This record gives sequence, C-alpha cells and structure tokens, in this order.
Amino acid sequence: MNTAPNILWICTDQQRYDTIAALGNSHIHTPNLDRLVREGVSFNRTYCQNPICSPSRGSFMTGRYPRTTRSFINGNDTFSKDETLVTKLLADGGYHCGLVGKLHLTSHYRRMEERLEDGFCYFEWSPQPCDDWAPGLNRYMEWLKAKGVDWHKEYVMPCEWPPRNGYKLPERIKGMEEQYHQTTWCMEKAMDFISGYDGTQPWCLCINPFDPHPPFDPPDSYKERLNIQDMPLPLWKEGELDNKPFAHKDCYLHGSQKGMVRDTVGMTDVEKQEVTRDYYAEIELMDTQIGRVLDFLDERGLREKTVVVFMSDHGEMLGDHGIYWKGGYFYDSLIRVPLIISWPGHFLQNVVSNALVELVDIAPTLLELAGLPVPQYMQGKSLLPLLKGEVAKDFHKERVYTEFYFSTVLMHQIYATMMFDGRYKIVVHHGEEIGELYDLQEDPKEFDNLWNRPGYEQLQNRKIKECFDHTILCNIDRVLGRRFNY
Repeated sequence: MNTAPNILWICTDQQRYDTIAALGNSHIHTPNLDRLVREGVSFNRTYCQNPICSPSRGSFMTGRYPRTTRSFINGNDTFSKDETLVTKLLADGGYHCGLVGKLHLTSHYRRMEERLEDGFCYFEWSPQPCDDWAPGLNRYMEWLKAKGVDWHKEYVMPCEWPPRNGYKLPERIKGMEEQYHQTTWCMEKAMDFISGYDGTQPWCLCINPFDPHPPFDPPDSYKERLNIQDMPLPLWKEGELDNKPFAHKDCYLHGSQKGMVRDTVGMTDVEKQEVTRDYYAEIELMDTQIGRVLDFLDERGLREKTVVVFMSDHGEMLGDHGIYWKGGYFYDSLIRVPLIISWPGHFLQNVVSNALVELVDIAPTLLELAGLPVPQYMQGKSLLPLLKGEVAKDFHKERVYTEFYFSTVLMHQIYATMMFDGRYKIVVHHGEEIGELYDLQEDPKEFDNLWNRPGYEQLQNRKIKECFDHTILCNIDRVLGRRFNY
C-alpha cells in the first residue's frame, strides 16, 4: 500500500507576507488560509530568492539559487537543461504530477513557454487571464469558450495590458465574475485532477493562479465587501528616500518599472486605499476558492493523506516607500512571502515559526517528505524536522539571501545582493557607491538607511563582508557530483 502523502502545492503570484487575517492583518478576511494556519505551521519570516517571477520560480522549483541556475531574468528564452525540477524527481519517484496555471520558467510572451522534462502528465497552462495566445494554448481561455463566455466582452480594462507608460493606479477595471475568474478555473481544474485519484500512487498538484498579480482586477462582488476607508495606507516617512538608491527615488517621482506605473507623488490617500482594497479583494477571492479545494479533499477523505503547501513567489510593494508592483527592491514588502505547510496528524498544528526560511528550502522538504533522496546539488535545507517538532521551532538558518541582477528590463539596471540575519539587512548594490543597511529590530518598517551613517562604519563593513561570504558559499554548485573523496 502506498504511504507517501499527496502534495497540494499552491503558489500565488505577488502576494505579500502580511495578507492573512490569522497572522495579524485585521483588514482582510481569509477564513480558509486561517484554517491552514490552525492546521499547520506558518513560517513568519520566509524570503524569496529573487523578487521577480521567473528567477524565483526557477529557484524554488529546483532547490537552487538563481545565480546557480542561471535563471535570473524574466523573459529568458530557455531554461538550463542542467537543472532538474523537483516535480520531475517526484514523478521519477512514483508521483503523478500535475500543474494548473503558471509555470513561467521561460518567457511566455505570445508563445507557449518552452517546456522541459518537468514531470507533469497533467498540464493545464494559463500564464495570464488574457487573450494574448494562439487558440488552444491558454487553457483558461478555452474553458471560457466552452462555457460560451466571450472574454473580450466580459472583461473591460480602460487601457492595454501590459501597459506601456503611466498605468493609472487605481484603475477602474470590470473584471470577470467569480464563476468565470481565472482563479476559479484554477481550482476547478485542480478538483478535476484530484477526482482522477485512484489511490495507486501519490500525486503532487501545483496550482499557480495569476492573482493577486496586477492589474488588481477582482470581481466587483469582492470589492463591495471591503470599505476603502478601512484600508491601511502604505508605509511612508517623509524624507526616507534621501539616503536610498536612485532607483527608489526615480520610481517614486516618475513611476515604477521605468514609468510603466504612474508615480505616487500625486496619489491621494483614498486612491492608495482603493488600490489596497482591490489587492485585498483578489486575495479574498483566492481564499474562497482555496476553501473549495480544501472542502473537496475533506469530502473524499483525502485531507489526512495530503500535505498542503501555501506560498507565493514574491511580494508586492503596494505603495510602500512610494513604490508599486515589483523591481530591484529588497524591502520586506517585496521579498518576504507567506508560507504555510499543513498535514494534520503528522505535522505540528497552530504553530507560528519565526525561523529564517527561504523558498529554496521547499524542494528538499518535498523530496524528504516523499521518502526520496535529496540530491547533493540542492542548496536548500529541508523544513521537515521543524514541521515534525524535532527541532526548535524558531531556528532554521542563520541568514537568508536574495538577489537581483537586472532581472527585468522594465527596471533600472540594478545588480544587487541582499543578506538578512534576523536583525540587520544589508543590500550591496554592485557597481554603485550607495547601498542599504537596515536594523529591523529598531526600524521594522525600513525607513532609515544606515549606509554611510556616522557611527555605523564598522557594522556596515562587517555586514558587507558577511554578505560577500554568504553569496559565495550558498551558491556552491555540486551538480557534477563527487565520485572520490580527494
């Protein structure tokens, strides 16, 4: 009899760490994510390895850092054939693997992204909920057509997508109704996959919806549930950009991603709150649909046989520090993400861990969970001992690491490396004089850059050295293996 657990792996797109009610956000309603919090371990300090989609996904799908995988930009033509996805290893180990939604390891600009030996025998691909691909490629669009729904009539956006310049925030969009939304499609396809389970082998299903990625287009019914005036305002301190990299100031003054997004200088508080309302509404829709899948597992007696992993590929600035969307920034708003892992009866429950964790740790965790060997070339560290309560819940690693090497052309030419040790965050901007140093114990909102500030010279030099050392050591690549010990 098969004893390896099923794996339901949900990865949202661009969801911040602070968007779950049970973990402290009183402005949002997430009863189903709250349920996962109660039934599992929530990792409160989880960091992505790159704040842009493809590099982050390439990293957590391989258990290796972006610099090592050589996947460090959005829009890369191919993915290295030297890399092996964790889903391929699971499939080779006897798992039936499926994917719904995004994969985004290579460019999907008006083409079907290049697939490698990914292990997926069920592949319902939808990179974005829009009609930019040839018929038959975007499976969400085919689903709409089968239901007799014309996306072009139902979805009304006042400007083109992706925008070219000055995208207005907030933007009044008539998004799809809940029953026709891409998030709904994702979860319905997930249930179709699970329905085919016959118990002969374990399965791993990766659900990758587009939300809550911009353009922030939830159904009107979800917007109406939230009061704009109740939404929190973005983090901002007058004068905070005076001692920060040029790109931060430029994005604040002229708009993020080289002006693709409007600047925030002229935005009113109500406009900022409206953007947050729309973003939260997308997450509430996500929560509702995730609840359908969890109930579906319960109804079929599969919940106790299924590990649920909930996470996101990176965060969203959401106006913090005068910036929207994403880019070469290392604020917690963007690089810190939610991570909940739940398996009632096997893992700790209702536990919040403050251990430093990275998304690169997911792949070795899944392999160890499946009873499969973890290749020596994987650079992440399994979370399984912590999930089982075999080690202290608040320690996993001494530091975490994130990088950005001009990862999107829709951004300034930033080449930077970040290291965070639980108190001090150092960001080394390669080729520039300016850098960033924050004391998150004294300045958790990251307003005050201590770089080159009198009295902090020794701390700055020490952290630069630690960042350099960690960048080199964490990227040691053992992909070629070792046969002899000399």
